[in-house]
Amino acid sequence: MENYFYYDEKECQFIPVTYGPAERVIYTLSLWVLVGTVITTISLSLLSFSAGSPSEIALKAENKALYNQLHETKKSIEYLDQQMAMITSMDNDLYRTMLGIEPISDDERQAGVGGADIHARFDAYSEPSSDLLRWTASSLESMERRINIQKLSFEEIKAHYNENKELMSNIPAIRPVSGIILSGYGMRRHPVLGYKRMHEGVDFRARVGTPVYATGDGVVKSARRWRTYGLLLVIDHGHGYETRYAHLSSLADGIRPGVKVERGQIVARSGNSGVTSGPHLHYEVVKNGDPVDPLNYMFADLSPDEYLEYRRIADSNPMSMD
Repeated sequence: MENYFYYDEKECQFIPVTYGPAERVIYTLSLWVLVGTVITTISLSLLSFSAGSPSEIALKAENKALYNQLHETKKSIEYLDQQMAMITSMDNDLYRTMLGIEPISDDERQAGVGGADIHARFDAYSEPSSDLLRWTASSLESMERRINIQKLSFEEIKAHYNENKELMSNIPAIRPVSGIILSGYGMRRHPVLGYKRMHEGVDFRARVGTPVYATGDGVVKSARRWRTYGLLLVIDHGHGYETRYAHLSSLADGIRPGVKVERGQIVARSGNSGVTSGPHLHYEVVKNGDPVDPLNYMFADLSPDEYLEYRRIADSNPMSMD
């Protein structure tokens, strides 16, 4: 500690100031407190310049959370866009085709708009944020337009359906059994014969004795054993449509040629007759004499997610059950 002096007028001289032990401790502590206060103040000032004030830090955290949420929203929009694309495909390729209505072109469905840049307001933000906000706003607007067009399309289909109720009642439009699909339509390797050939239907998992339902109104055309199909039931739905149910174990009571059946009526029981690798139901849809993919004719009781799952299984299995 440095020495300090005071002037004594009586003695006419400078006399050193003396401190006791307690005063020395107080002086030292006071000095360190002062130095610490100065250093803390400087540190906080530097931190404020680099990281911002508490309110700025909170705002940055909030902006980051909002940006992450926008990314999650983008994923949801992309999923909805996929679902919309599938509905559009079914609308054009299935509903409109079956009813004889002209499909809606992609350009009409997109209903694009031109003109001034309506999203220029987002340019005030950083480039990543601006791009994300532009994409989100544009995608939502596009989806809104497509949904409105799809609503109009469904109204047109509904009106056409009301004028063609008999056709819609006869078209095979449900699953013949409640089991999951095992193999799809197309070239498949036969599990018994061992070579690839055209598999003209789909195979459903079904234990022996599982109820089999008529997929549309119609008349029983034949019910007999037929080659590798085993016990085969054929229903004529009119309008060029037939359905075939193979490898059955038995027919339902009263089912014989000439009998009328309704959609959802039990017409047979599944089995393992004919040449197969195990119990299941082989189901075919024939239009104007040619087999078609039955998966495209299950629109009445398959949700979009179920259809996608059935399609994935059907396309991935290279072998049939028969």
